[in-house]
Amino acid sequence: MMRDSAGTDRRRFLMGMIAGGASLVPGLALAQQLDPATGLPVQGRAQAGQAPDIGLYQVDPNADTRRNISAFTQRHWSEFFPSLGKGVILADISSKTLNYWTADGTHRVFPCSIPVSEELTRRGKTEVVRKAENPRWTPTPDMRRRDPTLPVSVAGGDPMNPLGPRALYLSWPAYLIHGTHDTRKIGRRSSSGCYGLYNEHILSLYDTAEVGTQVAIF
Repeated sequence: MMRDSAGTDRRRFLMGMIAGGASLVPGLALAQQLDPATGLPVQGRAQAGQAPDIGLYQVDPNADTRRNISAFTQRHWSEFFPSLGKGVILADISSKTLNYWTADGTHRVFPCSIPVSEELTRRGKTEVVRKAENPRWTPTPDMRRRDPTLPVSVAGGDPMNPLGPRALYLSWPAYLIHGTHDTRKIGRRSSSGCYGLYNEHILSLYDTAEVGTQVAIF
């Protein structure tokens, strides 16, 4: 009975720390939201004036990197579209991967980052409507309301720009597939709604994917 009481007291103490905003990991501050998919706190925060998804993570970036990418399950483009057309991209949120088929059926798989919360996640069918080299980053009005110190925009190639060297713009405003200089974000819930790839992968995808490529996010 004493052991059970001690365990209960410890759990109450830890829950009290979490409720009070204390971090259980030295040097890390808990964010104010929980990931609805796992119930775990989204940790980290961006510095004032930085992109709001820089520095956010669900798993300690110094932990075992084998935890970065979840179990992989493959879906086929034919489950979502009647034909390949100019190509198909499937963004698999559960597996944190981007599947890409060219118009001739060549298939590639890229690990990617996904949105930090369900609120920022949009599912459904869309398409690539524009491509950009060294894309300019423009925070959305919601981002700037959350952090008024964010700049109106950041030029492509600037170290403050979170979009990497290339970007594919979807028909949904403010949703992109792009590169990232912060490789810790790949395979994690770490974006504000976009899907980030290693820079070498976005360069490859950019060279092949055409405007009009069909996209499904599920």
